Amino acid sequence: MMRTRPLKVALLGCGVVGSEVARIMTTHADDLAARIGAPVELAGVAVRRPSKVREGIDPALITTDATALVKRGDIDVAIEVIGGIEPARTLITTAFEHGASVVSANKALLAEDGAALHAAAEQYGRDLYYEAAVAGAIPLVRPLRESLAGDKVNRVLGIVNGTTNFILDKMDTSGAGYSEALDEATALGYAEADPTADVEGFDAAAKAAILAGIAFHTRVRIGDVHREGITEVTASDIASARRMGCTVKLLAICERAADGQSVTARVHPAMIPLSHPLASVREAYNAVFVEAEAAGQLMFYGPGAGGSPTASAVLGDLVAVCRNKLSEATGPGESAYTRLPVSPMGDVVTRYHISLDVADKPGVLAQVATVFAEQGVSIDTVRQQGRNPGSGDDVAVEQGGGGRRVGGEASLVVVTHRAADAALSATVEALRKLDTVRGVASIMRVEGE
Repeated sequence: MMRTRPLKVALLGCGVVGSEVARIMTTHADDLAARIGAPVELAGVAVRRPSKVREGIDPALITTDATALVKRGDIDVAIEVIGGIEPARTLITTAFEHGASVVSANKALLAEDGAALHAAAEQYGRDLYYEAAVAGAIPLVRPLRESLAGDKVNRVLGIVNGTTNFILDKMDTSGAGYSEALDEATALGYAEADPTADVEGFDAAAKAAILAGIAFHTRVRIGDVHREGITEVTASDIASARRMGCTVKLLAICERAADGQSVTARVHPAMIPLSHPLASVREAYNAVFVEAEAAGQLMFYGPGAGGSPTASAVLGDLVAVCRNKLSEATGPGESAYTRLPVSPMGDVVTRYHISLDVADKPGVLAQVATVFAEQGVSIDTVRQQGRNPGSGDDVAVEQGGGGRRVGGEASLVVVTHRAADAALSATVEALRKLDTVRGVASIMRVEGE
């Protein structure tokens, strides 16, 4: 039978996501009550600008005193969609202390201080749910935390930022440059006025930290994640990828070491084969590829941001937390029993695609090859333009190969075999010191093979 006393919900933040949460709570109140086993009541909405008109929300619920709201003592669940570190962190811990469980969409806070938040939730016997913090509407946190709890996850590879995926997709499909594609993303509302968090990889790095922690049952903070953005990706990089049968994506990659004794987490643009499932993820969509020992390969796909998709994930957590409240139980907390160290980026084994501007004269390729050999890095393929056959270097000319020749310069593209990232990085630095190398035009990793 349904309990008549409603469960009271405090909404902290009422922006794009918060306002959609409030709308769905109101319009779907009967359905939510049926699924939970008790009605849910919006008991207060904390905002910064109380004068703003918020359609569908009773003005009497609006307050600027979020602390007083979570301290009321009758709040069952606090939904935190403020974002940032403070005051969100203090409000969440205060909510725990005063009897409320918490649903959050705050990836930055969870990636920075998730361990302390989980400890506070456990101390007070509360729930901390955050499906919406990683990939919008895509169910990902709960499958990793619950459905795959009996399996061993070895790798998580994903596109977890819709803005960057839209930009790279437009560069690939239309031939646009980075700035042009960013302008289009901004005009369509996919990119913020200040897109730094997205295009420099901070957003994806926070999500990678959360995913790695859940997948490998260890603690990973955002500072442990190697991060590179997409601002240096050029139309030439996109064209080179296409010639290799690849496309360029900003990837979040979390891996367990082969010996199982450490993990790595990284975010950077990479070339992936067109045959890989992630290559077909278009526009602002997200997708995450999970590799587990028993389950094999799983892919989760869908809209990764926006008011409605994110609100969907928030409300899914709200239903779960309310059910736990009614049964006087809590859901799964932090699982960090492995305490595996996070290895540095230099230990990652990967491949490089390197584009060099070199002097167009005999012997250059031999010098370049020697540098690779000295660093213990094996070359897979070489493509060169701007040379004549028989000029001294043992390499075939590829017509239309994407190089360029300007005043005695040639373009040399080298793709390596797999090697430690530290060795590949050292190789690039050594190449920069060669007199015959005029510049390193671009460096990109090759993944997903």
